[in-house]
Amino acid sequence: AENIEITRKVVEYAHDHGVVVEAELGALAGIEDDVQVSAEESHYTHPEEVEEFVSKTGCDSLAIAIGTSHGAYKYKGDPYLDYERLEKVGKLLPGYPIVLHGASTVIPEFVEKCNQYGGKVLGAKGVPEDMLRKAATMAVCKINIDTDIRLAMTSAIREALYKDPSNFDPRNYLKPARNAVKEMVKHKIEAVLGSAHTI
Repeated sequence: AENIEITRKVVEYAHDHGVVVEAELGALAGIEDDVQVSAEESHYTHPEEVEEFVSKTGCDSLAIAIGTSHGAYKYKGDPYLDYERLEKVGKLLPGYPIVLHGASTVIPEFVEKCNQYGGKVLGAKGVPEDMLRKAATMAVCKINIDTDIRLAMTSAIREALYKDPSNFDPRNYLKPARNAVKEMVKHKIEAVLGSAHTI
């Protein structure tokens, strides 16, 4: 009820100013905005609540919790996405934009490169790309990926500075970092999100 009330107020204000609103129903574990949400405090989205939430708030898209989490340390055990829950949401809100937050893969090659060049990204584990691809073929139309972008950029910067300690010019070490991000995002668009050449 509190989420509906706050979201409705945000939607009213945003829509008056020509801005769309992506709301969230459920709670993801991990760190967001410097706030730690424990696995115990997290909870999956209840499909039976989505229709009421969307109709009462007027939000333009809805992020749901089906097993993803914020940050680089998503799983202690095996990765899991609740596709059955996602399917139920999709049937209750056909054609409505569903979003996954906290859906970075934590690409091993970037973690290894970070660690190889002085980083300490230990025990990080994300959502496998094939699992995200399956979600993208269902009701999900937007997948948020942040940690993978950070890791791509940071690993390239670490490598560049390690290989040339005299390099103090950001234009030099940011160029390979931007390229690493560009190539990783291009891969995600084509192979994971399935949104390349679909217009």
